Amino acid sequence: MSNKLLFVFFHTIGFASFGQQGIPYNLKQEDQSIILPAELREVSGITSIDAKTLGCVQDEAGTVFIYDLKNQTIKHRIHFAGPGDYEGIAAVGKDLFVLRSDATLFHIHNFQSEKWSLDSIATGIPNKDNEGLCFDAKNNRLLIGSKSKVAKGAEFKNLRTVYAFDLKKNKLDQEPLYRYDINSIKDFAARNKIELPTKPSKKNPNEEEPALKFQISGLYIHPESKLLYVLSASDYYLFVFNHEGEIIHLEVLDPQKFNKAEGIVIMQNGDLYISNEGQSGDPKILLFKSKHP
Repeated sequence: MSNKLLFVFFHTIGFASFGQQGIPYNLKQEDQSIILPAELREVSGITSIDAKTLGCVQDEAGTVFIYDLKNQTIKHRIHFAGPGDYEGIAAVGKDLFVLRSDATLFHIHNFQSEKWSLDSIATGIPNKDNEGLCFDAKNNRLLIGSKSKVAKGAEFKNLRTVYAFDLKKNKLDQEPLYRYDINSIKDFAARNKIELPTKPSKKNPNEEEPALKFQISGLYIHPESKLLYVLSASDYYLFVFNHEGEIIHLEVLDPQKFNKAEGIVIMQNGDLYISNEGQSGDPKILLFKSKHP
């Protein structure tokens, strides 16, 4: 089935066939709140190095920060490039990939070695602003989530895309892996009686309409369920999609707790970490332990 036909399937019946499903996290109450050092004030992406260590990037510096969760300290820094808008990071074996917002990937080979090396890859994604990056181990590829629409025009206004970068071919798949329709997500919320924040309607300012931008800021594949967790920092949402790209869970996040949630990682034991920039306070990483035994 072509990608174009796949989108039509999702748009017409795919979202309608699923109701709201639970997730193994209580996002209303974190199990731990970790205050990050000031140099990670604009933390924009996190990834799992091992059970006690995260790799982090922040918006303005071409530096990977290796962060020790137990001791809550930065134990190592890898300066890989000059200033730029770095938004995502993914660990793949002995390597790290960092995503710049213009869809350039920086591949750090053997990052734990003093003799690490670097390649940069212009992926060619047409979206102007890209923030989400994660490793899809099952399919040996990176997933890249775009914050912005794919092109100008009314037909693209409500579409958001996730692209796949094939690590074996070292090449981007030209067609998006997933196309998400904001209107279909609003329909999902309405059917499942999920109360969304509202804003004045553009067509009728006296009426309210759901406020849903769906600007992807982070994404991660759950290591057990293989479901795709997606953050939208600008409007405070967490979405969960199944293997076919259909939405199965939508959660409205507390703006006070998730002031700018741009990083997400799920550890092998199921524990969820979400990082928040320190716009009006300290940058933080929130831990939500898995409620499944």
